[in-house]
Amino acid sequence: MTHAQRLPRLGFLGLGWIGQNRLQALLDARACEVVVVADPSDAVRQRAGELAPGAALVSSLDEMLKHPIDGAVIATPSALHAVQSMRLLERGIAVFCQKPLARTADETTRMVEAARRADRLLGCDFSYRHTEAMRRVRNCVVEGEIGTVYAADLVFHNAWGPDKSWARDATLSGGGCAIDLGVHLVDLALWVLGFPAVRRVSSRRYAQGRLLAPGDNAVEDYAVAQFDVDGGATVRIACSWNFSAGCDAVIEAHFHGSRGGASMRNRGGSFYDFAAERYAGIHRTLLAEPPDAWGGRAIVDWARRLQAGAGFEPAIEPAVQVASVLDQIYGR
Repeated sequence: MTHAQRLPRLGFLGLGWIGQNRLQALLDARACEVVVVADPSDAVRQRAGELAPGAALVSSLDEMLKHPIDGAVIATPSALHAVQSMRLLERGIAVFCQKPLARTADETTRMVEAARRADRLLGCDFSYRHTEAMRRVRNCVVEGEIGTVYAADLVFHNAWGPDKSWARDATLSGGGCAIDLGVHLVDLALWVLGFPAVRRVSSRRYAQGRLLAPGDNAVEDYAVAQFDVDGGATVRIACSWNFSAGCDAVIEAHFHGSRGGASMRNRGGSFYDFAAERYAGIHRTLLAEPPDAWGGRAIVDWARRLQAGAGFEPAIEPAVQVASVLDQIYGR
């Protein structure tokens, strides 16, 4: 069996809800061989063993590295992403990491450079790029259907909040809702616009209604930011945890062009169901609507490319720009 025919042998580091979801997506797609699962929780390891019978169940990265793997999936607290990824990459092991790729632009840069030196595939779970709705919106922009984009408005309001204590500790998480949810908004805006240079980032962050000063290490539950990009467009984002939205979530991305507009919106307050529309004056055209099983597309795509023998890919480099914008939102 050739390398391209053999399924990649993967290890999974951190198997909370999102880690289990991505593991299941790979299994459903028959895109990998699960060799080893590492998590400090006995209960989590037991659940992982039920999903992937035959996988070795261990408690740490050190133990995971004793097993022969081609790639690793990281879904641990954000403070661990950089050091864990670099250890794996330096061993010649490809990495797929949950967002944010790291807490800061400096950490993100070091991860990308480690992947480049090792010539290993590094991926990040920017999952909303892979919704059919967002793909259609991007196509409208790239193909010039709405003319020159001069403004973009993106929001992600979550009526709930993270249930892990580390997510509300800035030292471990890198911040609050802006790095948790806003990272998707910054990435989507720049991805649609072709990753132009960013100018003049301004922001305001709040913790339970209290305005935070730039550089304040308190974890925000509401954030709003604006930045300009080369070409003249202005991007505005807003995101929150525990927001009184009257539904589970409000997730939207609107792009305003000289000849029309295009948007992605969640349906019925859902975290999973999205529609896309194109606008011309008072008229609208439906571009995409649910159902759309998009959640595992990013990781399955990474696994397929790993199977095909892909090494380092420059497509991960814009993650540094996204992290730099977030650094400026936080005033660091």
